[in-house]
Amino acid sequence: MMNRGLLVIFSGPSGTGKGTVMKSLLNQDRDIRLSVSATTRPPRPGEIDGKDYYFITREKFLAMKASGEMLESAEYCGNFYGTPAAPIEKWISEGRDVFLEIEVQGGAQVKEKRPDAVTLFVLPPSLDELEHRLRSRGTEGNVTVCRRLEVARREIAEAKHYDYVVVNNQVGDAVKQVRGILSAERCRSCRNTQLIERILKHD
Repeated sequence: MMNRGLLVIFSGPSGTGKGTVMKSLLNQDRDIRLSVSATTRPPRPGEIDGKDYYFITREKFLAMKASGEMLESAEYCGNFYGTPAAPIEKWISEGRDVFLEIEVQGGAQVKEKRPDAVTLFVLPPSLDELEHRLRSRGTEGNVTVCRRLEVARREIAEAKHYDYVVVNNQVGDAVKQVRGILSAERCRSCRNTQLIERILKHD
């Protein structure tokens, strides 16, 4: 019998490089999937429905939220964003690990509905290094960078509520740690009760 995949809540402040870590994981393991969010905003040029977002109407979004079909949701700049449960459950039932690259508040909503989810927080080596990474982008002014650092402090304070933390000093090392976490989680006894029972039946 195929083992179910893992649901992984993957969080971390802007500038930690979690997107780079995620991209590397997807390149290394074809059984890993990245959750696609739904939104009520119109698609931007080049965006593809079902790949970048599920683009749906406001009415459909609210109906899905009311019926419990959204694992989490939020409103931003007049548009709704959320995580549909159905595609995630399909992948997990096929034995694929599904990552939700999500901020802290959304992750808490998902964990409440899915206590079986593995929570993983990506940390910067230090706040000084985080500031260096944000400024080296050269895309944001001083006020925006300072605001991001303040948000990062609040988010990092929540890391203690996560199951695991990974420091992204070198991307390759961080990816190895994440893959190790996935391997360990698959070996947890609570995820292998059917295996244990099958062995006992054939004793």
